Amino acid sequence: MQITELKLSNFRNYQHQKFIFSKEKNIIIGNNGSGKTNIVEAIYYLSITKSFRTNNDDIVIKEGEDLATVEGIIKTKLTNKYKIVISKTGKKVFIDQDSIPKLSDYISKINIILFNPEDLKLIKDNPSTHRKLINMELSILNNIYLKILSNYNKILKQRNTYLKSMMVNSMIPKDYLDILTDKLIDYGLQIFKIRTKFIDDINEYLNINYQKITKKEGLTLKYISDYTNLTKNELVKKYQKLLKKDINYGKTHLGIHLDDFIYFFNDHYAKDYLSEGEQKNAVISFKLAEVKVFQKQTGTMPILVLDDLFSELDQEKITRIIKFFKKNIQIFITTTDLKKIDEKILSNSKVFTIKKGKIEEKTYE
Repeated sequence: MQITELKLSNFRNYQHQKFIFSKEKNIIIGNNGSGKTNIVEAIYYLSITKSFRTNNDDIVIKEGEDLATVEGIIKTKLTNKYKIVISKTGKKVFIDQDSIPKLSDYISKINIILFNPEDLKLIKDNPSTHRKLINMELSILNNIYLKILSNYNKILKQRNTYLKSMMVNSMIPKDYLDILTDKLIDYGLQIFKIRTKFIDDINEYLNINYQKITKKEGLTLKYISDYTNLTKNELVKKYQKLLKKDINYGKTHLGIHLDDFIYFFNDHYAKDYLSEGEQKNAVISFKLAEVKVFQKQTGTMPILVLDDLFSELDQEKITRIIKFFKKNIQIFITTTDLKKIDEKILSNSKVFTIKKGKIEEKTYE
């Protein structure tokens, strides 16, 4: 999978800008604040219809404008044109000029794996952040997962609303709650199955990647869930035992909405045991494992975006990471300094240098 062309209109600091990309390596150089990350943000936006930097869509619209557009030509076995129009009232998506009514029918068409320094939250932050980031990865990979997760969240919201009604009025019948609980368990078991397979597939490559980068081993990602090793009947009983607590608090205390994904290094919590640099290498190892998982499940290589990868990494580790790069994967790298890029990466790459709002292009043979 490749993005051959990108057009931006009123997106961040770009009023009208067109990019023609290399099918192999694309390096974007610029000082902090120059707009280099805005380019890869637009590529990611084209895939997931969201930014990896903000939850507020209005922010990506250039100041003083009413709407922004991101257009891209994506090449797999076929070539298709994708377009997103972002306005203050919402966004619309198109594939080959055809309007797609539901965002869930658009997402997962473009497979992108992004590394960004914020991804350290996969290790450092709380379970809610861990779930959010894993959900984003799975939504890009699996459109079915996205729809099941949406259904689960709708039922969860309905169940919590009904629990609050029961808290206020003890005479409200329990029958409807049982129906909601049954649906919640069904969707939850489907999500649990998909998450379990994904984490198992990641762990097939995770420690191997980490060992190749750091010369150390022992990294695993563990999936923690209330649903582990339980049948539907056993889950029904657990929900029944928690019924009084759920009613008293007006919320559901059991389910995949409470799952967590925790990195361990030789049975130690990675967030406590590994240094900042080692944690960064752990996340890079995860992203590189994703490349393999995406390739196996979709039959095509994803697009790999490495935003500010080379800051705080020594040259030896950078060289080891380079060895993972294959000719059949399209890569985008942002950096503040070309000197941080090894000559092996520069070969067969296209370099975009941003200076004072202007973009200079150079192709290295």
